[in-house]
Amino acid sequence: MSGSKSSGCACERKEQELYAELDALLAKHKGDPGSLIQVLHRAQNMFGYLPRKAQTRIARALGLTVAEVEGVVSFYSYFTRVPRGKHTVRVCLGTACYVRGGRKIVDQLQKELGIEVGGTTEDRNFSLETVRCIGACGLSPVMTVGEDVYRRVPPAKAGKLLSKYRAAEA
Repeated sequence: MSGSKSSGCACERKEQELYAELDALLAKHKGDPGSLIQVLHRAQNMFGYLPRKAQTRIARALGLTVAEVEGVVSFYSYFTRVPRGKHTVRVCLGTACYVRGGRKIVDQLQKELGIEVGGTTEDRNFSLETVRCIGACGLSPVMTVGEDVYRRVPPAKAGKLLSKYRAAEA
């Protein structure tokens, strides 16, 4: 082994690069609390979510409290404080879907993926969410994976629908 030391793992270097990019963005908006939403959108696009450390930097740079920033992040459903998966799985729990097995689909997917609603798999391939209505009540129960819509999903087959998204990763 050579005598040189590594400056840290690749993930640490990537994190440093992301925070350097965030700092550059914040320098352009310093002291402008009116740019919060715009900055949060850009930061989430950089990180894939809004880590606490990023929210703290944003608050300081814009002259806001961390609580004000967290309030906005928690209010808007677009923003997330947990890393999201490559594929977002959404299960409709509107009345028609719920009555026709929507909750059973959620239960099956939680078991299959090993996560709760709002969670992301360890490999960051899938995130699981529920929605109140997809607008396809006549096709219930309905789930989506990204932009793909699956209709009349038998709860026992819900997990099998994810195989094509797993295969794409292999």
